[in-house]
Amino acid sequence: MAPVSSTVTSTVLAYLPSPERGVWYLGPVPIRAYALCIIAGIIVAVVWGERRLVARGGPPGAVGDVAVFAVPFGLVGGRLYHVATDWQTYFGPGGNPVDALKIWQGGLGIWGAIAFGAVGAWIGCRRRGIPLPFFADAVAPGIVVAQAIGRLGNWFNQELYGGPTTLPWGLEIYERIDPVSGVRDSLAGVAVGPPVAVVHPTFLYELLWNLGVAVLVVWADRRFRLGHGRAFAVYVAGYTAGRFWIELMRTDPATHVFGVRINVIVSVLVFLGAVLYIALAPRGRETIGQAEAAEKADEPAEAPANEEPAEKPAEERAVGRGEPG
Repeated sequence: MAPVSSTVTSTVLAYLPSPERGVWYLGPVPIRAYALCIIAGIIVAVVWGERRLVARGGPPGAVGDVAVFAVPFGLVGGRLYHVATDWQTYFGPGGNPVDALKIWQGGLGIWGAIAFGAVGAWIGCRRRGIPLPFFADAVAPGIVVAQAIGRLGNWFNQELYGGPTTLPWGLEIYERIDPVSGVRDSLAGVAVGPPVAVVHPTFLYELLWNLGVAVLVVWADRRFRLGHGRAFAVYVAGYTAGRFWIELMRTDPATHVFGVRINVIVSVLVFLGAVLYIALAPRGRETIGQAEAAEKADEPAEAPANEEPAEKPAEERAVGRGEPG
């Protein structure tokens, strides 16, 4: 986000303040709010996804096992997408390529996170013998809630906001100064002086929208018994619909294609793909694992082909020999 230098004169009694800082130190060890938010979101997604997967007939512990692959893949993919679509920050004039590795400073592209995370999830699902669409339906609402929690990290980092506003929920942006070096540092510094800008909190808009999408997915899943990846597609369609208009409000630097922010175009394309998948995917909900075993338990058992039939009762043997019964 480009720095703002003009001090803002507030005409509203109170705006939404930014946190004084986004980093605390435990001795020499930095504790970053952004990282804590990401970790909290992952925990919520895993715990909720586990409950949903078991309720749908999946094996206990599978979500945690798959997350071992999906989470690292997702973090790498999210960072790669961010760097690729904001390359001028790191490789353009005045940029530092080493900063591309500093994931703790913020910058994860959801499209890359989902794409690479899906690859990791596919690997984990194959190892556990679970269909990927079945797994995706179970974790869908947890993922979008994790995204909402992650947006709190953007609040602490004073990033991903929109243009100036006088609305009561406008976000106050402060200049942050490193108390040791005296150098401006929006991430590790401490807020000083009055706010320098009041802007649209687009991170908050997306946070609230994501929570609404989670409710939508849970409702649609129960109402229509979604399966075969359709619940996940509802999440994707709902998220991209919100990301479209929220992205148009953001003012941070971004790569443009045809004069439009690239994430606006990606949102439209992914939304159309998700809607098409919902329309074409099989109806109903698949059953695996415990649910499948329960169904088979209700079926009559067949005797193995190589076993001799059980010996007949004495009365039946007598009738077979023509003896009086």
